[in-house]
Amino acid sequence: MTTLCFDFGNTRLKCAVFDDREIKELIVLENDRDETIEAIIANYQPQKAILSSVIRHNPSIENILAAKTTFHVLNHQSLLPLTTPVGKPETIGADRLAICAAAVDLFPENHCLAIGLGTCITYNFINSFHQFLGGSISPGMIMRFKAMHEQTALLPEIIAEHNFPLIGYDTKTNLLSGVLLGMAKEIDGIIDAYNEKFNHLKVFLTGGDMDFFLPHLKNKIMADPYLLYKGLLAISEINNP
Repeated sequence: MTTLCFDFGNTRLKCAVFDDREIKELIVLENDRDETIEAIIANYQPQKAILSSVIRHNPSIENILAAKTTFHVLNHQSLLPLTTPVGKPETIGADRLAICAAAVDLFPENHCLAIGLGTCITYNFINSFHQFLGGSISPGMIMRFKAMHEQTALLPEIIAEHNFPLIGYDTKTNLLSGVLLGMAKEIDGIIDAYNEKFNHLKVFLTGGDMDFFLPHLKNKIMADPYLLYKGLLAISEINNP
């Protein structure tokens, strides 16, 4: 059984190809034009597909996917392996729902904190009763670099690097240390706060910027770059039986 799990985020458009529950390939899409989606379908011949989108994507691709596969668009009315007892469940980002679904699917008996590192950092708490109770959102790595450049007269916009000192010795290394170590300490601090409140907490870290922070975190976490796609697959299995 081949399933296509599309993730349209603010930065990139991606598609994970699953053979049953095993991820076989991750595709980065150049665009969401009809012919792009049709080419992927022709190449992989999927039986099922699901789309998670937080952008205004090309609406006609939904018709293409529905015509060629058993298809579902993730939204606040989707059947989920969790409940969302929050004020406005329709405002929850599809990406947040997906990583929460993955956490529940992997550790159904535990409290879970799923942290997504993308355009923003999202902290998503799901209790052992499978209730997504919310969490918090803060600026992501690229957003912080851009903000310091755009909101000042002289600070440059830089690209993240893995190697940098604690004590920056020039403008670039000061920015690297401030953003990357600052975010790492934020993430550890949030995890500490949850650990103080909840026993047997499972913590997941995922997202495109994940590798920049793993060496600097002191807390025990499960790093999984495919967490969102595993969540989409779990949701697809419920909504596309």
